Amino acid sequence: MTGELRSLTSARGIAAWMVVIYHIRSGANWAPAWLMEVAHKGYLAVDFFFLLSGFVIYLSAHRAILTGGAAAVPAFLARRFARIYPLYGVMLGLTVMFALLLRMSGRDDANYPWAELPLHIAMMQNWGFTPALSWNHPAWSISAEFAAYLLFPLLVLWTPVARVRRPNLLAAMIVLLATLHLALAAFGEQTLGGDIPRFGLLRCLIEFGCGALLCAFWLRGPDRDARAMFIAFAGAGMFWGQWLLGLGSETWAFPAGAACLILALAHASTLRRNPLHWRPLHYLGEISYATYMVHFMLFIWFKIGFVDDAAAIPPVTMASFLVLTFAASVLLYHLVERPGRRWLGAIRLRWPTRPLQRQP
Repeated sequence: MTGELRSLTSARGIAAWMVVIYHIRSGANWAPAWLMEVAHKGYLAVDFFFLLSGFVIYLSAHRAILTGGAAAVPAFLARRFARIYPLYGVMLGLTVMFALLLRMSGRDDANYPWAELPLHIAMMQNWGFTPALSWNHPAWSISAEFAAYLLFPLLVLWTPVARVRRPNLLAAMIVLLATLHLALAAFGEQTLGGDIPRFGLLRCLIEFGCGALLCAFWLRGPDRDARAMFIAFAGAGMFWGQWLLGLGSETWAFPAGAACLILALAHASTLRRNPLHWRPLHYLGEISYATYMVHFMLFIWFKIGFVDDAAAIPPVTMASFLVLTFAASVLLYHLVERPGRRWLGAIRLRWPTRPLQRQP
Protein backbone atom coordinates (compact mmCIF):
# COMPACT_ATOMS: atom_id res chain seq x y z
CA MET A 1 0.00 0.00 0.00
CA THR A 2 1.47 3.36 -1.04
CA GLY A 3 -1.59 5.62 -1.17
CA GLU A 4 -2.79 8.07 1.45
CA LEU A 5 -3.38 6.68 4.93
CA ARG A 6 -6.41 8.68 6.01
CA SER A 7 -5.96 7.94 9.71
CA LEU A 8 -2.56 9.61 9.65
CA THR A 9 -3.90 12.67 7.84
CA SER A 10 -6.62 13.12 10.47
CA ALA A 11 -4.10 12.62 13.28
CA ARG A 12 -1.98 15.38 11.77
CA GLY A 13 -4.94 17.74 11.98
CA ILE A 14 -5.52 16.94 15.66
CA ALA A 15 -1.82 17.48 16.37
CA ALA A 16 -1.86 20.88 14.65
CA TRP A 17 -4.63 22.04 16.99
CA MET A 18 -2.65 20.80 19.97
CA VAL A 19 0.09 23.22 18.93
CA VAL A 20 -2.49 26.01 18.64
CA ILE A 21 -3.72 25.31 22.17
CA TYR A 22 -0.14 25.28 23.42
CA HIS A 23 0.55 28.75 22.04
CA ILE A 24 -2.66 30.35 23.33
CA ARG A 25 -2.67 28.74 26.78
CA SER A 26 -1.23 31.83 28.47
CA GLY A 27 -4.50 33.68 27.88
CA ALA A 28 -6.74 30.94 29.32
CA ASN A 29 -6.25 31.40 33.07
CA TRP A 30 -9.90 30.41 33.49
CA ALA A 31 -9.29 26.88 32.12
CA PRO A 32 -9.41 23.90 34.52
CA ALA A 33 -6.08 22.55 35.78
CA TRP A 34 -6.30 19.29 33.82
CA LEU A 35 -6.80 21.20 30.55
CA MET A 36 -3.83 23.44 31.29
CA GLU A 37 -1.69 20.36 31.97
CA VAL A 38 -2.58 19.06 28.52
CA ALA A 39 -1.99 22.47 26.94
CA HIS A 40 1.46 22.81 28.52
CA LYS A 41 2.55 19.64 26.69
CA GLY A 42 1.20 20.75 23.31
CA TYR A 43 4.73 21.24 21.98
CA LEU A 44 5.04 17.46 21.82
CA ALA A 45 2.73 17.50 18.82
CA VAL A 46 5.73 18.79 16.86
CA ASP A 47 7.63 15.60 17.72
CA PHE A 48 4.64 13.64 16.47
CA PHE A 49 4.82 15.72 13.26
CA PHE A 50 8.50 14.88 12.75
CA LEU A 51 7.92 11.14 13.14
CA LEU A 52 4.83 11.27 10.96
CA SER A 53 6.61 13.31 8.30
CA GLY A 54 9.42 10.77 8.06
CA PHE A 55 6.85 7.98 7.76
CA VAL A 56 4.81 9.70 5.04
CA ILE A 57 7.81 10.95 3.03
CA TYR A 58 9.33 7.48 2.98
CA LEU A 59 5.99 5.98 1.96
CA SER A 60 5.48 8.40 -0.91
CA ALA A 61 9.03 8.95 -2.19
CA HIS A 62 11.40 6.08 -1.48
CA ARG A 63 10.39 3.99 -4.50
CA ALA A 64 10.96 6.82 -6.97
CA ILE A 65 14.37 7.60 -5.48
CA LEU A 66 15.39 3.93 -5.49
CA THR A 67 14.28 3.66 -9.10
CA GLY A 68 15.81 6.87 -10.40
CA GLY A 69 18.87 7.03 -8.17
CA ALA A 70 20.68 10.34 -7.81
CA ALA A 71 18.90 11.64 -10.91
CA ALA A 72 15.60 11.52 -9.01
CA VAL A 73 16.81 13.68 -6.11
CA PRO A 74 16.29 17.12 -7.72
CA ALA A 75 12.70 16.21 -8.57
CA PHE A 76 12.08 15.00 -5.02
CA LEU A 77 13.45 18.22 -3.53
CA ALA A 78 11.49 20.34 -6.02
CA ARG A 79 8.34 18.51 -5.03
CA ARG A 80 8.94 19.11 -1.32
CA PHE A 81 9.78 22.78 -1.98
CA ALA A 82 6.53 23.20 -3.91
CA ARG A 83 4.68 21.63 -1.00
CA ILE A 84 5.98 23.86 1.77
CA TYR A 85 7.33 27.13 0.42
CA PRO A 86 4.32 28.99 -1.06
CA LEU A 87 2.50 29.13 2.27
CA TYR A 88 5.75 29.53 4.19
CA GLY A 89 6.72 32.47 2.00
CA VAL A 90 3.34 34.17 2.26
CA MET A 91 3.33 33.95 6.06
CA LEU A 92 6.90 35.24 6.21
CA GLY A 93 5.91 38.11 3.92
CA LEU A 94 2.96 39.04 6.13
CA THR A 95 5.23 38.90 9.18
CA VAL A 96 7.74 41.19 7.47
CA MET A 97 4.94 43.68 6.74
CA PHE A 98 3.91 43.56 10.41
CA ALA A 99 7.50 44.15 11.53
CA LEU A 100 7.73 47.15 9.20
CA LEU A 101 4.56 48.59 10.72
CA LEU A 102 6.03 48.15 14.20
CA ARG A 103 9.21 49.95 13.19
CA MET A 104 7.37 52.78 11.42
CA SER A 105 5.16 53.33 14.45
CA GLY A 106 8.11 53.34 16.85
CA ARG A 107 7.08 50.15 18.63
CA ASP A 108 9.33 47.35 19.83
CA ASP A 109 10.36 45.06 16.96
CA ALA A 110 13.10 43.14 18.80
CA ASN A 111 11.41 39.81 18.01
CA TYR A 112 11.92 40.48 14.30
CA PRO A 113 15.70 40.82 13.83
CA TRP A 114 16.33 42.02 10.30
CA ALA A 115 19.84 40.57 10.20
CA GLU A 116 18.33 37.08 10.52
CA LEU A 117 15.72 37.56 7.81
CA PRO A 118 17.88 36.02 5.01
CA LEU A 119 18.10 32.82 7.06
CA HIS A 120 14.31 32.71 7.31
CA ILE A 121 13.93 33.30 3.58
CA ALA A 122 16.30 30.37 2.94
CA MET A 123 14.55 28.22 5.62
CA MET A 124 17.85 27.89 7.48
CA GLN A 125 16.98 29.79 10.67
CA ASN A 126 17.08 26.74 12.91
CA TRP A 127 20.31 25.22 11.67
CA GLY A 128 22.32 26.49 14.65
CA PHE A 129 22.95 30.01 13.35
CA THR A 130 20.68 31.90 15.76
CA PRO A 131 20.39 31.97 19.57
CA ALA A 132 16.60 32.36 19.84
CA LEU A 133 13.35 31.88 17.95
CA SER A 134 12.21 34.93 15.99
CA TRP A 135 9.79 36.09 13.31
CA ASN A 136 7.06 33.44 12.87
CA HIS A 137 8.19 31.11 15.66
CA PRO A 138 6.55 27.82 14.52
CA ALA A 139 8.46 28.07 11.24
CA TRP A 140 11.53 26.75 13.09
CA SER A 141 10.23 23.23 12.54
CA ILE A 142 9.82 23.86 8.79
CA SER A 143 13.47 24.94 8.71
CA ALA A 144 14.46 21.72 10.48
CA GLU A 145 12.29 19.60 8.18
CA PHE A 146 13.86 21.24 5.15
CA ALA A 147 17.20 19.93 6.39
CA ALA A 148 15.63 16.49 6.79
CA TYR A 149 14.37 16.63 3.19
CA LEU A 150 17.90 17.40 1.97
CA LEU A 151 19.28 14.37 3.82
CA PHE A 152 16.43 11.96 3.05
CA PRO A 153 17.81 10.81 -0.35
CA LEU A 154 21.04 9.83 1.40
CA LEU A 155 19.06 7.64 3.79
CA VAL A 156 17.37 5.89 0.88
CA LEU A 157 20.37 5.56 -1.43
CA TRP A 158 23.29 5.12 0.96
CA THR A 159 21.77 2.83 3.59
CA PRO A 160 20.11 -0.61 3.31
CA VAL A 161 16.82 0.61 4.84
CA ALA A 162 14.81 -0.61 1.88
CA ARG A 163 16.22 -4.14 2.19
CA VAL A 164 16.96 -5.00 5.81
CA ARG A 165 14.68 -7.18 7.90
CA ARG A 166 12.28 -5.99 10.56
CA PRO A 167 14.46 -6.83 13.61
CA ASN A 168 17.28 -4.71 12.20
CA LEU A 169 14.92 -1.83 11.52
CA LEU A 170 13.56 -2.05 15.05
CA ALA A 171 17.10 -2.04 16.47
CA ALA A 172 17.99 1.01 14.37
CA MET A 173 14.92 2.90 15.66
CA ILE A 174 15.87 2.07 19.25
CA VAL A 175 19.40 3.35 18.63
CA LEU A 176 18.10 6.59 17.13
CA LEU A 177 15.73 7.36 20.00
CA ALA A 178 18.36 6.39 22.56
CA THR A 179 20.79 8.78 20.85
CA LEU A 180 18.26 11.63 21.13
CA HIS A 181 17.63 10.88 24.79
CA LEU A 182 21.32 10.65 25.67
CA ALA A 183 22.22 13.78 23.72
CA LEU A 184 19.60 15.83 25.54
CA ALA A 185 20.47 14.28 28.90
CA ALA A 186 24.13 15.17 28.39
CA PHE A 187 23.16 18.84 28.41
CA GLY A 188 20.67 18.51 31.25
CA GLU A 189 17.54 18.70 29.08
CA GLN A 190 14.64 16.70 30.51
CA THR A 191 12.00 17.71 27.95
CA LEU A 192 11.86 17.66 24.18
CA GLY A 193 10.85 21.31 23.94
CA GLY A 194 13.86 22.86 25.67
CA ASP A 195 16.29 25.19 23.88
CA ILE A 196 14.86 24.77 20.39
CA PRO A 197 17.58 26.83 18.61
CA ARG A 198 20.19 24.47 20.06
CA PHE A 199 18.47 21.09 19.92
CA GLY A 200 15.56 21.52 17.51
CA LEU A 201 17.47 20.38 14.43
CA LEU A 202 18.79 17.27 16.16
CA ARG A 203 15.31 16.54 17.47
CA CYS A 204 13.87 16.76 13.96
CA LEU A 205 16.54 14.77 12.12
CA ILE A 206 16.46 11.86 14.56
CA GLU A 207 12.67 11.68 14.78
CA PHE A 208 12.23 12.13 11.02
CA GLY A 209 14.74 9.34 10.42
CA CYS A 210 12.97 7.15 12.95
CA GLY A 211 9.68 7.80 11.14
CA ALA A 212 11.23 6.73 7.84
CA LEU A 213 12.51 3.51 9.41
CA LEU A 214 9.08 2.97 10.95
CA CYS A 215 7.49 3.15 7.50
CA ALA A 216 10.00 0.64 6.14
CA PHE A 217 9.13 -1.58 9.11
CA TRP A 218 5.39 -1.25 8.38
CA LEU A 219 5.87 -2.01 4.68
CA ARG A 220 7.50 -5.34 5.56
CA GLY A 221 4.29 -6.64 7.17
CA PRO A 222 0.77 -7.44 6.00
CA ASP A 223 -1.57 -4.53 5.38
CA ARG A 224 -4.42 -6.18 7.28
CA ASP A 225 -3.02 -7.44 10.53
CA ALA A 226 -5.35 -6.66 13.44
CA ARG A 227 -2.99 -8.29 15.92
CA ALA A 228 -0.12 -6.01 14.88
CA MET A 229 -2.41 -2.98 15.19
CA PHE A 230 -3.43 -3.84 18.75
CA ILE A 231 0.17 -4.59 19.73
CA ALA A 232 1.20 -1.17 18.44
CA PHE A 233 -1.63 0.54 20.35
CA ALA A 234 -0.55 -1.35 23.47
CA GLY A 235 3.02 -0.18 22.92
CA ALA A 236 1.89 3.44 22.74
CA GLY A 237 -0.10 2.97 25.94
CA MET A 238 2.83 1.35 27.71
CA PHE A 239 5.38 4.03 26.82
CA TRP A 240 3.05 6.94 27.49
CA GLY A 241 1.74 5.33 30.66
CA GLN A 242 5.28 5.05 32.03
CA TRP A 243 5.94 8.68 31.13
CA LEU A 244 2.71 9.98 32.70
CA LEU A 245 3.39 8.01 35.88
CA GLY A 246 6.87 9.50 36.09
CA LEU A 247 8.58 6.18 35.40
CA GLY A 248 10.07 7.19 32.08
CA SER A 249 11.72 10.27 30.64
CA GLU A 250 9.76 12.33 28.13
CA THR A 251 12.78 12.45 25.85
CA TRP A 252 12.51 8.75 25.03
CA ALA A 253 9.05 7.65 26.20
CA PHE A 254 7.07 10.17 24.17
CA PRO A 255 8.71 9.58 20.77
CA ALA A 256 8.67 5.82 21.37
CA GLY A 257 4.96 5.95 22.19
CA ALA A 258 4.28 8.26 19.23
CA ALA A 259 6.05 5.82 16.90
CA CYS A 260 3.85 2.99 18.20
CA LEU A 261 0.76 5.15 17.73
CA ILE A 262 1.68 6.00 14.13
CA LEU A 263 2.27 2.33 13.40
CA ALA A 264 -1.11 1.44 14.91
CA LEU A 265 -2.88 4.18 12.93
CA ALA A 266 -1.19 3.00 9.72
CA HIS A 267 -2.63 -0.47 10.29
CA ALA A 268 -5.98 1.05 11.29
CA SER A 269 -6.19 2.90 7.97
CA THR A 270 -7.24 -0.38 6.36
CA LEU A 271 -10.34 -0.62 8.58
CA ARG A 272 -13.65 0.26 6.99
CA ARG A 273 -15.17 1.74 10.15
CA ASN A 274 -12.57 4.10 11.46
CA PRO A 275 -13.61 7.35 13.19
CA LEU A 276 -10.45 9.01 11.93
CA HIS A 277 -11.75 8.57 8.39
CA TRP A 278 -14.61 10.96 9.16
CA ARG A 279 -14.51 13.63 6.48
CA PRO A 280 -14.37 16.70 8.82
CA LEU A 281 -11.44 15.21 10.72
CA HIS A 282 -9.68 14.33 7.49
CA TYR A 283 -10.20 17.90 6.27
CA LEU A 284 -8.56 19.22 9.46
CA GLY A 285 -5.54 17.17 8.46
CA GLU A 286 -5.57 18.53 4.93
CA ILE A 287 -5.46 22.12 6.17
CA SER A 288 -3.17 21.36 9.11
CA TYR A 289 -0.09 22.95 7.54
CA ALA A 290 -1.99 26.19 7.07
CA THR A 291 -3.26 25.98 10.66
CA TYR A 292 0.25 25.44 11.94
CA MET A 293 1.77 28.28 9.96
CA VAL A 294 -0.90 30.94 10.55
CA HIS A 295 -1.99 30.56 14.16
CA PHE A 296 1.02 32.10 15.95
CA MET A 297 1.12 35.41 14.11
CA LEU A 298 -2.66 35.51 13.90
CA PHE A 299 -2.85 35.30 17.71
CA ILE A 300 -0.47 38.25 18.01
CA TRP A 301 -2.57 40.30 15.61
CA PHE A 302 -5.79 39.18 17.29
CA LYS A 303 -4.56 40.29 20.72
CA ILE A 304 -3.56 43.69 19.36
CA GLY A 305 -6.98 44.23 17.84
CA PHE A 306 -9.40 42.64 20.26
CA VAL A 307 -7.81 41.82 23.62
CA ASP A 308 -7.27 44.21 26.54
CA ASP A 309 -5.65 41.74 28.95
CA ALA A 310 -3.56 39.09 27.20
CA ALA A 311 -3.34 37.08 30.44
CA ALA A 312 -7.10 36.74 30.81
CA ILE A 313 -8.84 36.34 27.47
CA PRO A 314 -12.55 35.55 28.05
CA PRO A 315 -13.74 32.14 26.81
CA VAL A 316 -16.01 33.66 24.16
CA THR A 317 -13.16 35.79 22.80
CA MET A 318 -10.85 32.78 22.79
CA ALA A 319 -13.47 30.74 20.94
CA SER A 320 -13.70 33.56 18.39
CA PHE A 321 -9.97 33.30 17.81
CA LEU A 322 -10.21 29.55 17.26
CA VAL A 323 -12.96 30.09 14.69
CA LEU A 324 -10.84 32.77 13.03
CA THR A 325 -7.86 30.40 12.94
CA PHE A 326 -9.94 27.73 11.25
CA ALA A 327 -11.29 30.23 8.70
CA ALA A 328 -7.80 31.57 7.96
CA SER A 329 -6.53 27.99 7.57
CA VAL A 330 -9.25 27.23 5.02
CA LEU A 331 -8.53 30.38 3.03
CA LEU A 332 -4.77 29.89 3.02
CA TYR A 333 -5.11 26.23 2.07
CA HIS A 334 -7.37 26.91 -0.90
CA LEU A 335 -5.97 30.29 -2.03
CA VAL A 336 -2.25 29.91 -1.32
CA GLU A 337 -1.10 26.39 -0.45
CA ARG A 338 -2.84 24.38 -3.17
CA PRO A 339 -2.45 26.93 -6.01
CA GLY A 340 1.18 27.51 -5.04
CA ARG A 341 1.85 23.79 -5.05
CA ARG A 342 0.28 23.43 -8.49
CA TRP A 343 2.18 26.42 -9.88
CA LEU A 344 5.55 25.32 -8.62
CA GLY A 345 4.74 21.69 -9.42
CA ALA A 346 4.12 22.61 -13.04
CA ILE A 347 7.68 23.82 -13.44
CA ARG A 348 9.50 21.21 -11.37
CA LEU A 349 11.63 18.49 -12.88
CA ARG A 350 9.77 15.42 -14.10
CA TRP A 351 9.23 12.78 -11.39
CA PRO A 352 10.65 9.34 -12.28
CA THR A 353 7.99 6.94 -13.53
CA ARG A 354 9.91 3.71 -14.15
CA PRO A 355 8.68 0.77 -12.04
CA LEU A 356 10.66 -0.20 -8.97
CA GLN A 357 13.09 -3.05 -9.59
CA ARG A 358 13.09 -5.89 -7.11
CA GLN A 359 15.97 -5.54 -4.67
CA PRO A 360 18.42 -8.46 -4.31
